[in-house]
Amino acid sequence: MFPKLVSLVVPLFLLLDAYCLGLPAHDVQVLTDRDYFQTVRRCFKEAQSSIKVMMFEASYYEKYPNSPTNVLIRELVAAHKRGVAVKVILERRDGRQRAGINNEKTGTMLSREGVDVVYDPATVTTHTKVLIVDGTISVVGSTNWTYSALEKNHEVSVLVRSSEVAQRLQDYFHTIWKTCAH
Repeated sequence: MFPKLVSLVVPLFLLLDAYCLGLPAHDVQVLTDRDYFQTVRRCFKEAQSSIKVMMFEASYYEKYPNSPTNVLIRELVAAHKRGVAVKVILERRDGRQRAGINNEKTGTMLSREGVDVVYDPATVTTHTKVLIVDGTISVVGSTNWTYSALEKNHEVSVLVRSSEVAQRLQDYFHTIWKTCAH
């Protein structure tokens, strides 16, 4: 229960942090439930230079090729193939845990397609769900890339258009990236 509460509160702290530090945000959009998929998909399709993803759980479902998570994962591959620098950090879990199994499968698939994928150290849990597109768009919230999160759950994320907010998140992303296994 506690990790879910933390993931719901993070977007609010991000906005409060931006407000308190005076970081300008040109546009803030709340993404609830099914809004997330269409908005993120559009961001990936329109990406010009970079996409960074830090995700607790990203599931690729071989039996359901048109599932929303598969579509997002394929959009990352498509972006990479058109020259967008795509980097992904995934949670590493004990191999018997669902997130670990799913992330390993997804990470392997993305790596085979040339996407840079790393896994966090086993000593820490990366419960973060963050996307940074082109250094100007950030999406932070509770949404994992799973069937339940994208099709059934009540989820909330926040899209912020601000190069300053994106830079803070990119700095955090790079700090974590340096600690990860390649």
